[in-house]
Amino acid sequence: MTGLSIFSTHPLHPLVTADLETLGKLHVASAPSPAAIIEESAGAEIVVVRAPIPVQVLQRAPNLRALIRHGAGLDMIPVSDATAAGVLVANVPGANALTVAEHAIWSAMALLRRHPQVNHDLRAKGWAAGRAHADFGRELSGRSIGILGMGNIGREIARIARFGFGMTVACHTRSAASVPEGVALLGFDALLATSDIVVLCAPLTEATHGILNATAIAQMRPGAILVNVARGPLIDEVAVAEALSSGHLGGAALDVFTTQPLPGDHPFMALSNVILTPHMAGITEESMLRMGKGVVAEIRLILAGERPANLCNPEVLARYHQRFPTD
Repeated sequence: MTGLSIFSTHPLHPLVTADLETLGKLHVASAPSPAAIIEESAGAEIVVVRAPIPVQVLQRAPNLRALIRHGAGLDMIPVSDATAAGVLVANVPGANALTVAEHAIWSAMALLRRHPQVNHDLRAKGWAAGRAHADFGRELSGRSIGILGMGNIGREIARIARFGFGMTVACHTRSAASVPEGVALLGFDALLATSDIVVLCAPLTEATHGILNATAIAQMRPGAILVNVARGPLIDEVAVAEALSSGHLGGAALDVFTTQPLPGDHPFMALSNVILTPHMAGITEESMLRMGKGVVAEIRLILAGERPANLCNPEVLARYHQRFPTD
């Protein structure tokens, strides 16, 4: 074991933990809270990120070399502050894309077959009450799916939808080059108007914040299904709840929320046509291992004095090498 100090905001896959402990001393936060992260990451040279990193971590960390995202999204990392501090930011893109895509397809299928209502009524009212929902179930195969965002996750959803279920697949993305063959590139309004299922898997940016608001929802097909596996603030939660209550939206599968954990009195909690999951769409045993192995690989590169394979702030390199001139 070297003297390297590694801090993780969450527990990691056991095999990944074992790998990291061959590289240095690993400390896992007692809780993924800002206070615990600030206090317990003191002195860390590498931080493995699965929770938001307060800027104070960067302001008082003279030995901090890198923040490595255990996943793809960078909204948990103050990248500009890290760059100013001379700290590398890296991520592991694509490692959980299949996992998230499977979740999106599974949850859409469950909503179409009215699984939340069937499960509830079978348990509460009996066999006949649960079975009565079957006549109103709908099939996924042959329907149209619209995907907002065509990164690794969007492409996996498109592949499964098109080749697994014979769906008509369309997308809205800023990067036309990322659109697979056989997937239509549409404007956002056209995507909403023509899709039976709308899946949000775009990053949270100024342009996407609140993109699915009341005006956008009104353009969606009556009875359409909404799946959000991106970030909570992409949607106007009040508008979505109202559309679900009125029946304009046939159902929603929501894995992410503006406030996390989701408050117990949130309007979503009272709706029967909603599948709620606690930001776990990208988490399985397999994806945890893939993401963790990616983190280990990036740390090994850094320790070898090499550039991380998925460096997210390349402009930091000059400042970083000033701080660690022997690398």
